[in-house]
Amino acid sequence: MKVKLNSGIALMALMLAGCSIKREGVSKYVDPNIGTAHSRWFFYTPAAVPYGMAKLAPSTNGHYGNASGWEAVGYDTRQNSIEGFVHFHEWQVGGISYMPTTGELRTTPGDLDGTVSGYRSKFDRKNQVAVPGYYKVLLDNYGITAELTATRRVGFQRYIFPKNDQSHIILDIGNKQGESGETTDASIKMLDGTHFEGYVITYPQYVRIYDPEGKVAMFFYGEISKKPETVTAFNGNKTQDNTTTAIGKGAGLVLNYKTAANETIEVKTGLSYTSIANAKENFTVEATGLSFEQAKKKAQQTWEEQLGKITVEGADVQSKTKFYTGLFHALLGRGIASDVNGAYPKHGGLTGQLPAQTDKNLKAEFINSDAIWGGFWNITQLWSLSYPEWYGSFVNTQLQLYKDKGWFGDGIANSEYVSGVGTNFVGLAVAGAYNSGIRNYDVNLAYEAVKANELNYNNRAVGSGKMDTKAFLEHGFVPFLDQTGRDFVTDSTGSNFSGSHTLEYSYSAFASAQMAKAMGKTEDYDKFIKYSNGWRQIFNPQNKLMQPKRANGSFIEKFDPYQPWRGFQEGNAVQYTFYVPQNPAGLIEAIGKDNFNKRLDSIFTVSEKLGFGGGKTIDAFAGINSIYNHGNQPNLHISWLFNFSGKPWLTQKWTRLIGQEFYGTEPIHGYGYGQDEDQGQLGSWYVMNALGLFDVKGLTDLRPIIELGSPLFDKATITLGNRQTLTIETKNNSEDNVYVQSAAFNGKSLDNCWLYRDELMKGGKLTLIMGSQPNTNWGTKTPPPSAQ
Repeated sequence: MKVKLNSGIALMALMLAGCSIKREGVSKYVDPNIGTAHSRWFFYTPAAVPYGMAKLAPSTNGHYGNASGWEAVGYDTRQNSIEGFVHFHEWQVGGISYMPTTGELRTTPGDLDGTVSGYRSKFDRKNQVAVPGYYKVLLDNYGITAELTATRRVGFQRYIFPKNDQSHIILDIGNKQGESGETTDASIKMLDGTHFEGYVITYPQYVRIYDPEGKVAMFFYGEISKKPETVTAFNGNKTQDNTTTAIGKGAGLVLNYKTAANETIEVKTGLSYTSIANAKENFTVEATGLSFEQAKKKAQQTWEEQLGKITVEGADVQSKTKFYTGLFHALLGRGIASDVNGAYPKHGGLTGQLPAQTDKNLKAEFINSDAIWGGFWNITQLWSLSYPEWYGSFVNTQLQLYKDKGWFGDGIANSEYVSGVGTNFVGLAVAGAYNSGIRNYDVNLAYEAVKANELNYNNRAVGSGKMDTKAFLEHGFVPFLDQTGRDFVTDSTGSNFSGSHTLEYSYSAFASAQMAKAMGKTEDYDKFIKYSNGWRQIFNPQNKLMQPKRANGSFIEKFDPYQPWRGFQEGNAVQYTFYVPQNPAGLIEAIGKDNFNKRLDSIFTVSEKLGFGGGKTIDAFAGINSIYNHGNQPNLHISWLFNFSGKPWLTQKWTRLIGQEFYGTEPIHGYGYGQDEDQGQLGSWYVMNALGLFDVKGLTDLRPIIELGSPLFDKATITLGNRQTLTIETKNNSEDNVYVQSAAFNGKSLDNCWLYRDELMKGGKLTLIMGSQPNTNWGTKTPPPSAQ
């Protein structure tokens, strides 16, 4: 008995020891500094939680704004001084900057170049720490260490001061920040010795263009851990001592202290887009009694949990860094705009209330969002795989907007239209959510809105997207309009982007058709499926290219297939000819199978020399006149088309190489070289590509599929959105062994290079045997469906 008892104790000890073994953390592979050369305002916000409202980050040049409203601004790795730490970072939204200083008081940030004339400070990146949920830096001019972290709606800043009788915390409220545009009104006031509140109202460039009656309001309620000795109010360079209120453009307060060596002062700021009262409630719910250290720990735990829904093993550290940094940007991208009590910002500064929801697992938030243009080839696929609550929030946000304003929004900031590209794929994204089984919304209202998005045009608001719908419906394609001195021309008669618009509307009509079919609306299905063939109208059988047409049916003259912007938005005819994701089989037949494969393969062979983008040119639009440009949305599905053309090994080859060459792990070579990472889209593409999972149709099929590529890792364990687990294992995988030799799913041989998504979502194990040479027999017998 004694021996048995000891054996049992030993066995239990072993079991307990096994239980205590912790799975490897994945946050350590995230490097927020990747791609920070020429990055967008919303890109670099390490001190945030997934999809948070509070997104804190250092700013090197934010107060300069940008001329067109969208260019790179905020934090740039090539710049070496910091002008403040800003709380709001969204598409067209920015504000509430704080800066700790010592010495002579200065109330403007000063010039980026040359002698530091304002309150900005130089810094050395060796004294900077940026990880998910936390940021830290030493401000060289002042000897102050600044730290940032956040909950969903509360920003936390902690400063460690040197001994100084002239220490300051500058609360710079009433000035332009990043993409925010000009400030029209601002206010800040001390409520007592340690609490303050206020607001700032801005007029972003894209609101001015697309929703001119709108505005973007940001409210705050803050608490400081130490009462200041005195308070100074300012408006620009004008200061007023012993004043605790400042109003108007340029408004701010300075909290003045005498600090001991290494003295710590913390500032907590509740945020809201609806009211000061709601900012205070957000603060009360999320930050009462919460210290900086506790908030930091909570933020990092949240990131670990969310990033850890997908764990990968094998490959090298560099690949894991790309993978988890891409996933980090995907989960950072869009941000909530609703408060803890469900209030959300309506058009024109009004406040709405989200409907109560019973399903806590899919509780929807109202979110701010750039356009979903191209998002169906990256972020919606990632959402539907493991983060369906955010896909549901996107759909619910758009349906709330439809109820409030009568249209979807092609990019929104606080319910204001901030259309980025003016094509509006929201209906397609909603159809993709429906067909993927994400339905935590009124499905009948959703279909009504999707149908209206495709077919309605009377009194359509400019910022809601398609302004040439009428022309598309009348002609079956969008007629080409000459620019005649105007940059972008789109109206009810046509567009100077007629080629790309025709292709996009054909694709979204297909998505609407599938949703109609799923809901038993046969008549609508027949109408939509007819429009989905609009691409055939502009396909030129002579040159086998998409070529814009005029209203009389003639192809445009002096046609240069490499010329961007003439008929094709942010691309050219060579790139856009492959933009028929709804019917790859039809496109392959029109071009000719052999010609299709030779042309597409040669395109990648040539573009590899330019890193599959714009080479080493640092610019968002580098590559738009090339033959393939991974740095922009219209190209992101093209490498997966070989699965449809009988050569899946070329999809395996080129998708692996794009992940290897286009994506980097450096501040300058991150997403191409300074190309456009639109709120997690390129990062999401890398994640899905590295898993070897993709859908050219963006989940719009009646029964969506998932194509198989070349998984990068030896093993990936995915917590699916339905709480099942999917394991993807590769055998004999390496940098050279990129080709699938055979595959099995849950022990059963898988001969196709695709499977139905609903089968995959049941979970289990997908196993792929890899090799250094293509298996030209695997996956070729039955191509993915192109059912019309």
